[in-house]
Amino acid sequence: MEINTYQHATRNTCALCGRTNIRTTRHHLVPRMRHRQKRTQRAFTREQRQQTVDLCVPCHGHIHAVLTEKQLADQYHTLDALLSHNEVRRFADWVATKPTGLRVQSRRKR
Repeated sequence: MEINTYQHATRNTCALCGRTNIRTTRHHLVPRMRHRQKRTQRAFTREQRQQTVDLCVPCHGHIHAVLTEKQLADQYHTLDALLSHNEVRRFADWVATKPTGLRVQSRRKR
């Protein structure tokens, strides 16, 4: 099985919804697309830019559907900040009660 930098096939706990023994993906708290920008480099240390959390696929997809890369870097670069966003919190609470095999399709805001 080939593993890239965005996904790893482990059975873990989702940092948002708290479901256990599920496949998780690695979410960069400061999006990788923003790492080379001068503003991001001034605002965050290298260690801060490389911090990741394990999220289940539905939670990870929903975050990227609801928030832009700029919003993630500027306002939602911690787990607590992500959970303070109403839509993310509501989704995490909802998906926490669902079975592990659930497939969810989040729609991007336009």
